[in-house]
Amino acid sequence: MAGGEGGCELHECVFKGDLRRLSALLRTGDVEKKDRHGNTALHLAVMLGRKDCVQLLLAHNAPVRIKNLAGWTPLAEAISYGDRQTIISLVRKLKTQCREHIEKRRPSLVKALKSMGDFYMELKWDFTSWVPLVSRILPSDICKIHKRGSSIRLDTTLVDFSDMRWERGDVSFLFNGGAKPPEHALTVLDNKAQLFQRVRYEETEMEIEDEVDIYMSSDITAVQMSTKSITFTRAQSGWIFREDRKEMVGAFEAEVYDINGMVLESRKRREHLSEEDLQKNKAIMEQLTKGYAQAIDLNGELMRRGSLTPPTSSGVTWQEYLEAEPGQYPTLGRKLVNKESSKAFRATVAMSSNFPLSVSMLLDVLEVIAPFKHFSKLREFIQMKLPPGFPVKIDIPILPTVTAKITFQDFAFRDDIDSKLFEIPASYEEDPNR
Repeated sequence: MAGGEGGCELHECVFKGDLRRLSALLRTGDVEKKDRHGNTALHLAVMLGRKDCVQLLLAHNAPVRIKNLAGWTPLAEAISYGDRQTIISLVRKLKTQCREHIEKRRPSLVKALKSMGDFYMELKWDFTSWVPLVSRILPSDICKIHKRGSSIRLDTTLVDFSDMRWERGDVSFLFNGGAKPPEHALTVLDNKAQLFQRVRYEETEMEIEDEVDIYMSSDITAVQMSTKSITFTRAQSGWIFREDRKEMVGAFEAEVYDINGMVLESRKRREHLSEEDLQKNKAIMEQLTKGYAQAIDLNGELMRRGSLTPPTSSGVTWQEYLEAEPGQYPTLGRKLVNKESSKAFRATVAMSSNFPLSVSMLLDVLEVIAPFKHFSKLREFIQMKLPPGFPVKIDIPILPTVTAKITFQDFAFRDDIDSKLFEIPASYEEDPNR
């Protein structure tokens, strides 16, 4: 077949460093197109260190969050290659694309919220682990959600949860669908400190530089729930006379299903980190994640992570790349240092046919509350093809060692939801540190 096999002319231009032809093709070419390995032209530009191609592709809004067959994004590959300016460009573009996605979705989200009745809902989170000592110290939380018109309020005591670290607090998220300007739609209240913070979708240069330091100092990670082999079978009860299991979840009768074939796949890469890095960065990472001041050198300048020495050219030809088995192409950038693990989870889901909310309505609500990592996991799960009804109780893996049980323990449509719940209290001050 000709050079741009399967319509991958953009990929071929990048591979051969033909910037002029790439520029001409981008006027009509599909910048999101993947080749047989799942790579976009941006993936290749980053892996091969073609900085001019990277900038040209980003100028044409090449997607930064898109994954190849191995589950890696162009940003992950940029961190591996180690050119700081390229990483900064990709982080900036990622922020812009996320903001554009939110703005594009906002009108339909507001419309969906307005079309459903006002309600109060309680979600209980119980975190458990098969590691006994870990299980003993894991948190639980009851999230309270009020919805009125196109506004939502979420009250929680579990602020964040990742990598066995969690943050406690007394926090409320306020989403105002009719906010003017739209950037003021999401506000966070710290009810203990009596402070509020408007969630901005634009970071300062300092915040982006800090984020890049963290990326360059950390393992590149990808954790995903494999849903390919998931099946649902009715759970059984009884010793002699077996019958389909049912249970009451709050006020809702539910049919219980076993979830078979749920696997959490976790991968880490650290080819961009030296042994010295691994020791030094542990301390730096602790400082950065706690919000401490960054390291300052003798001249009073912030010490930033410098670019790595580029990897030696692989010498792989376009034809060799094309002819490799899907996902098995030769290394193009830095030689991978990769650790993979997968764990199968036994889980159940209780589906109720008389729950007043529909799954699509819940997804609309969850999209508003997506800043939470554990909520985005719930959203991910609910987007699967579930058995009939509404998932009133679910087990989902959050981390390779941690599972969350989520229970919709209370729900009621109400027409007396107080509008004051969605206002910033007069006694609260804007957080001066944000």
